[in-house]
Amino acid sequence: MTTAAHKGGTPRRLAAVLVAAALVAAGAAAWLLRPADSGRPFAMSSPAFDLLAIPKPGVCTKPATSPFTPTSVSIRGVVDDGQVLPLPRDGNNVPEVPPTSAKYAFAWDRPPGIRPGSPRGNVLLNAHTWPDGSAVGNVMLDKLDKGDRIVLRGGRSELCYTVTKRVEVLAKDGYPPYYDRKGSPQVALIVCSGKRLGPGDWTHRTIWFAQPAA
Repeated sequence: MTTAAHKGGTPRRLAAVLVAAALVAAGAAAWLLRPADSGRPFAMSSPAFDLLAIPKPGVCTKPATSPFTPTSVSIRGVVDDGQVLPLPRDGNNVPEVPPTSAKYAFAWDRPPGIRPGSPRGNVLLNAHTWPDGSAVGNVMLDKLDKGDRIVLRGGRSELCYTVTKRVEVLAKDGYPPYYDRKGSPQVALIVCSGKRLGPGDWTHRTIWFAQPAA
């Protein structure tokens, strides 16, 4: 390569570097906790999954000022614009879960469940973990921790949350704080964890709590 210099200046060198990266996807299936005890299955659909997802322009710069219906969730290093399905509760008052074919989707406890932007209570989300590691719940168990960011979007609205707590509990014991409707506004996201005893039957639940980002 030749170099060029301006009069009275120093030579300049130009260099080009090409970088290649490979992405690996993962995921799994899960069961939700009942309000007082154990749980049911939950899954996730398969929208874009990008370990190196770059936050979109404007993220967290204009947070919603009123409640909205979430349609997607983004977690850097886990999922980008993962589909959110608004689902009812079953006969046992347990939030329903996405179909088992939807490994990278999230279920949201639709109204009378709490909406993002509400002044009180937990926005309830759930997602799948699978024994073969092929659902988004597996990725969250591996990567999502305190200090990480969860972004919920719906229409032209968005809210960003910072994970403040991660807890693993025995499925048989339940975890009432997950269902809180009166406390400070936050997201409560649950997946199955621990040992798989059978289809949809896992020993533990892992729950992340995330508060609105400042």
